Amino acid sequence: MSIKLLKNAVKHTILVTKHKWLVFKFCCKLGMPIRGLMHDISKFSFTEFFDSIKYYNGKESPNNVSRRINGYSKSWLHHQRINKHHDSYWVDLYSPQAAPVIPYKYAVEMICDKFSANITYNGKDWTNSSEYDYWQIEKTKIVMNPKTEHFISAIIEEVKEKGIEKVFNKKHFKELYKKYCIDDKTEYEYILKGEWKKVEK
Repeated sequence: MSIKLLKNAVKHTILVTKHKWLVFKFCCKLGMPIRGLMHDISKFSFTEFFDSIKYYNGKESPNNVSRRINGYSKSWLHHQRINKHHDSYWVDLYSPQAAPVIPYKYAVEMICDKFSANITYNGKDWTNSSEYDYWQIEKTKIVMNPKTEHFISAIIEEVKEKGIEKVFNKKHFKELYKKYCIDDKTEYEYILKGEWKKVEK
């Protein structure tokens, strides 16, 4: 292993540990310490760890760097298939819904993950609206049940207005999940467009 990879391994481990620590603190605040403790353990698997230190730059997820270079990320493809706090884990385009309502504990872990990652990568530049701004773009690129999306959007919008400390509350999260994901009886069907267009060079 080269000196560069060794340095990247140390830096990436520190970054992932910082991210996991934040997720753990958020999960504890929301009454789910075990979810926080087990969060992103797969990042230390060979597939994810080696790919991540190979494309590490400290400014963004190594997955994004790999996507730009290779057109895909081996680390992400592995990660999303075994971690239930990611929306893509639940996607099944062969089912009528394409994506079911994500169970409460994983939806909450997903929110903790989003805020922790945003804080970790933005550092001192992070503000209450940072995740909101990112979410406006992200939600247009994913397949997620509208009920789950409404729940996550509600939390993110509240944090933008009030801050994490006032919003991250176990009782409040449960109330919002009940409102958007349980009491809402609306049924949705995903319409797959499957449209492609040529890229002009």
